Amino acid sequence: MLLNLPLLPSAGGFPLRDSGTHAAGSPDVRLVETDAGPHLFVVGGSRVYGLTEDQADDFRAAMAAGGEAAARLLADAGLDGPPAIADEPPTEMPMRSLSLAVAQKCNLACTYCYAQEGDFGGEAKAMPPEVARAAVRRLLGECPPGSKANLAFLGGEPLLARVVLREATEFAAELARDRGVRLGFSITSNGTLVRPDDGDFFERYGFAVTISLDGLGDVHDRQRPYKGGAGSFARVVENVRPLLAQQRRMQVSARVTVTPQNLDLPQTLDGLIGMKFHSVGFSPMLASPTGRGQLQAGDLDAVLAGMIACGTAFERRVRAGERYPFTNVVTALREIHRGTHRPYPCGAGAGYFGVSADGRLSACHRFVGDAAGDMGDLVDGVDRGRQQKWLAERHVHRQEPCRSCWARYLCGGGCHHEVLARGRPACDYIRGWLDYCLGAYVRLLTARPDYFAAGNP
Repeated sequence: MLLNLPLLPSAGGFPLRDSGTHAAGSPDVRLVETDAGPHLFVVGGSRVYGLTEDQADDFRAAMAAGGEAAARLLADAGLDGPPAIADEPPTEMPMRSLSLAVAQKCNLACTYCYAQEGDFGGEAKAMPPEVARAAVRRLLGECPPGSKANLAFLGGEPLLARVVLREATEFAAELARDRGVRLGFSITSNGTLVRPDDGDFFERYGFAVTISLDGLGDVHDRQRPYKGGAGSFARVVENVRPLLAQQRRMQVSARVTVTPQNLDLPQTLDGLIGMKFHSVGFSPMLASPTGRGQLQAGDLDAVLAGMIACGTAFERRVRAGERYPFTNVVTALREIHRGTHRPYPCGAGAGYFGVSADGRLSACHRFVGDAAGDMGDLVDGVDRGRQQKWLAERHVHRQEPCRSCWARYLCGGGCHHEVLARGRPACDYIRGWLDYCLGAYVRLLTARPDYFAAGNP
């Protein structure tokens, strides 16, 4: 949310990049500099204010002084208040979302796959129908009438278990109606097995369909080949094209895993938007089981440059009244506008869990088969002791260097799976991206206030 202190917000220009570290700044505030004037991001509550130059000079001096100077200046300006995030983890976190690994196997051999080509490093498995139904009952049994919930299907490749997927969906939809729960469905697929009747089914139940595509043509093929080595791009495009034309209730999006081999993000974004995907998002590869495909420091600089180029195109299109569905910037603008502040990066291990083919619960879909994220089973439910330990240890106030980072409540500390596997190699990238998004928010709110007033992004 953008407030004025006391002038109208400035717009125009690009925000200045981080110097490479957050240590010289303040954990309480962030100055967002634009060509038209400075703005202040107050970390507690994720609030943005326009500043006069004199006010900005005061905050610059306070941040340079370090210690409590910036906090005292916030208090003097009447911008302090009780902590936005408590130190203690939440104690009541009802289950609201499950992802079912209906097929712990895959027909592709993606070089970086967290699921190790689909089987999570073990024997290939398929989820029995009774396990899928038990997962549905477990999820909806914790949802009161009028609440929202989501059932996701992942793998491996979930369409290798099409029969179980459809039976579970139909069972869940009927049970949700009986209990007065608003249930959404989603699936993440490699697209190689999609059939026209899948489109009919997804449309009927209003699925959010995510197709994994890592670029155009050969770029995708190098990263997502079949197990025999042949490329998969042509088949995916052929299969998905009818869904793109059909989508009404369902929404078909593309997700791009970014590695050192596909760093031309603007070309990829324009190409996939041109194919009529409802939205397109990028996910940097920070931790793979083998280390292959992981982004290094120089790669992350290139990713950030590409992301900002895509964001600049988004700003230009929105100013012109056009739709340009770049998921990463849309999500960031939405969270800044709402004043989102959180102690975790996502709901993993809190309201969201993964379910393995044999009915084990894990902190999320990435932790299937991984003891580090084990959370119980469908028979006995969530192990509350493990859950509380997880939430306590993963809280952003317990993480370093998160506790002293201005971006901590927007970032939430980073993906748990990636952090546990590799640490935090992408902090500067994340701060750089959020810094850009803060500037983009100020510019667009000034140039197109109607965009936000209409419920966007």
